[in-house]
Amino acid sequence: MNELEQLQQLIQSKKDSDPSLSYTAKLFSQGIEEIQKKFGEESIELIIASNQNNRNNIINETADVLYHLLVLLSEKSISLKEVVEELERRSSMSGLEEKANRSK
Repeated sequence: MNELEQLQQLIQSKKDSDPSLSYTAKLFSQGIEEIQKKFGEESIELIIASNQNNRNNIINETADVLYHLLVLLSEKSISLKEVVEELERRSSMSGLEEKANRSK
């Protein structure tokens, strides 16, 4: 199991924790709209950091994006393994072919 899978397990374990004691539990308690909002905010912050060319900020914001993405996936009961399997399926064809197949 890699670090992201371990992080997703940790996130999942916090789902029913006390929101006053856990930021992750607080996100879950606020519902999908708040989780989506936080993911969007962190994504924008990553874009801004990448435009500023500050390596440390890019790393920090990427970590925030990955964390909030895993929270979003957990809320939707989607495992990281399922996402990796989809990436593996896509890697068997060209990106243009895969994209064309999505609209069929």
